[in-house]
Amino acid sequence: MDMKLEVVILPVADVDRAKGFYVERLGWRLDADFPIHDGYRIVQVTPPGSACSIIFGEGLTQQAAGTLHGLQLTVTDIVEAKEELSSYGVQVSGPFRDETGAFHHAGDAHRVPGLHPERASYGTFAAFEDLDGNEWFLQEVTERAPGR
Repeated sequence: MDMKLEVVILPVADVDRAKGFYVERLGWRLDADFPIHDGYRIVQVTPPGSACSIIFGEGLTQQAAGTLHGLQLTVTDIVEAKEELSSYGVQVSGPFRDETGAFHHAGDAHRVPGLHPERASYGTFAAFEDLDGNEWFLQEVTERAPGR
């Protein structure tokens, strides 16, 4: 049986401010904005090309705003992706790789500045935060590993 990740709930402090960041600033697709009743609102947005969306709003999570770290967006050209996000006024750190050559550590420990020396798929990252401090990573994948 297939099981597909389709939605991640993002904890935000101000729904309209988050909507402005993701939809108006980053250009993500607005899929829904349902103000169900006072204290319960659902906003769903989707990054370009993604099959997974994020939902934020009111009454959706008990997590504090800005506490979701490690969300990942896969891109085919990390330099181009960084330039695009920067053109929207988003501060992006990187590119970098992890000193182990594997997936990045939490936070900014163990980062080696610059692109992977061979520009290997899965080897280069960049990072940014939304207005609440939720942390996103970019990972460059130019050739998928078998079975993915």
